[in-house]
Amino acid sequence: MSIEINNESATPVDEAAILRLAAFALDTMHVHADAELAIVLVDEGAMEQLHVQWMDEPGPTDVLSFPMDELRPGTEEQETPPGLLGDIVLCPQVAKEQAETAGHSTLDELLLLTTHGVLHLLGFDHAEPDEEKEMFGIQRDILIGFTMQERQRH
Repeated sequence: MSIEINNESATPVDEAAILRLAAFALDTMHVHADAELAIVLVDEGAMEQLHVQWMDEPGPTDVLSFPMDELRPGTEEQETPPGLLGDIVLCPQVAKEQAETAGHSTLDELLLLTTHGVLHLLGFDHAEPDEEKEMFGIQRDILIGFTMQERQRH
């Protein structure tokens, strides 16, 4: 899998953990090994510009997803075709505030947001209650599976 991460924010983050999580999420969703994903971390100013430009909403947000080839999840029998999955943009400063409110680490919040972004790139949404239940259930399962894998690494 080709996953590129670029931290343009002034906030140091565990890029290796974000990369491992993204790879785990893509593998879990049966995305082709030749799919490409870009993850960019930006400061609040840059995120606010993107939020206004693409969502017509004020202020910075935590995560934005920009799908490219509209790939959808594969199955054990049939992976997605290779292609450009798209871009995920994260804002560590917003993630830090949300993590404090939620009572977990900024890294845990960034991992959650990365998973959320991957699912959006794969066509999941949470506008309707049934969509939200499905998407957040898959998100939770990916994060639990990743946490278990990480524990085995150490």
